[in-house]
Amino acid sequence: MKQLLSIFLMAICVFSCTKEKKEVLQEATKKITPISKSDIETAVIYEANIRQYSPEGTFEEFTKDIPEIKKLGVKIIWLMPVFPISETKRKATGGADSKFASEFPKEEQSKYLGSYYAVSDFTKINPEFGTIKDFRALIKTAHKNGIYVILDWVPNHTGWDHTWLKTNSDFYTKNDKGEVIHPEDTDWTDVADLNYNNKELQEAMISDMKYWISKEGVDGFRCDVAGSVPTSFWQNAIPKLRAEKDIFMLAEAWEPELLKENLFDMGYAWDGHHLLNGLAKGEKTAEDLKNYIHKTYNERYEKDAILMNFVTNHDENSWNGTIKERMGDKAEMLTALSYIIPGMPLIYSGQEYDLNHRLKFFEKDAIPKTKGITFNLLEKLGTLKNTNAALHGGKEKAAFEILESEKDIFILKRKKGDETVLFIANFSNEKNKIGISENGVFENFLTNEKVTLHGDAFEIEASAYKIFVK
Repeated sequence: MKQLLSIFLMAICVFSCTKEKKEVLQEATKKITPISKSDIETAVIYEANIRQYSPEGTFEEFTKDIPEIKKLGVKIIWLMPVFPISETKRKATGGADSKFASEFPKEEQSKYLGSYYAVSDFTKINPEFGTIKDFRALIKTAHKNGIYVILDWVPNHTGWDHTWLKTNSDFYTKNDKGEVIHPEDTDWTDVADLNYNNKELQEAMISDMKYWISKEGVDGFRCDVAGSVPTSFWQNAIPKLRAEKDIFMLAEAWEPELLKENLFDMGYAWDGHHLLNGLAKGEKTAEDLKNYIHKTYNERYEKDAILMNFVTNHDENSWNGTIKERMGDKAEMLTALSYIIPGMPLIYSGQEYDLNHRLKFFEKDAIPKTKGITFNLLEKLGTLKNTNAALHGGKEKAAFEILESEKDIFILKRKKGDETVLFIANFSNEKNKIGISENGVFENFLTNEKVTLHGDAFEIEASAYKIFVK
């Protein structure tokens, strides 16, 4: 009897173990559906600064919070460069008076971690962040949560430790003396400029990019200073990358030609960002906003072009100031506007937690992790962006119409199918009266109250905004 019982228990164990192994294998091989046009229409993008996201500054700590980031309507995570950073000419401070880590006492040098954008190897992981196994866990967790992951790619230059400087010096731009130089007309002295006249360099760069798509499952790239690389390179590279799988390509650039012919999916709304700063300071008006929208989407870019709207990012925060510094009491209104105008809104690490200090760029720092007003606002705006067709911002974006653009008053109407969103803003520092030509019953999105519009003027507080949904 005991023997029969042992055999029975062993059989159960074998069955359970086999089932468990099968489930693990299925989970490991399960892949997210390739990114689609419909995903892009409703997406919010999140810029992840792994070094500063947590006190530990690791992939593992960031991965734990991916479900929280999902609550913000995020469908794309952009990881700032995850590659090893060169030690040679490693920067410790920036600007015209920049200093290198080697200029400080030896006991201090280790605290200067350098710029993420001084890459020493495009196919390796920065050990400060963890291991390749940790990176894969991040990708897997993001995919499990329905979120795509793109890598910040640095095609314009490498750090001074990159092996190409020893094995392929012709990959680099040189001066009359035959010396490799940093990018001209910049203070980026911690990096060596790449020479895109060299065809072998182009193929080596494409090969390294392909590795992350085919071997590590990333879903695309955000390409640093993409406009400084010849468009002919992107015309060569991007079709080869897309042949691997459907990917999302973001250019840190405004040039319209980069968004044509199935090259980059999205560019930076740099002019829009500067305009938002100007509106906050009273240097720009509602009429300037109207002109920007018309020029951008009716003249400068093709109808299916997508721009990334942002109130902050890693450069703006570290070098030009926090949202509060630049936008003051209009910060919330302008953040909401970045979701309502055509395009895709960006959230930068810490923005959701009311980050109000300039993150160090070359040293360790950390963002706050306490939810407050901004997390709740971004969660609501993310839901609206994800679910309301009137905010579609991709290649089949919702229609837009500016109903009012006086000096201080701005009313934008977005519409697609049966869904309508109205954005109403008072840029004045005083109360104002607004009249809307729209009629019907709407919901005040921020208060969940019903509002009946029938052409009558109503009062709106200073530096205030409203979002009405029908």
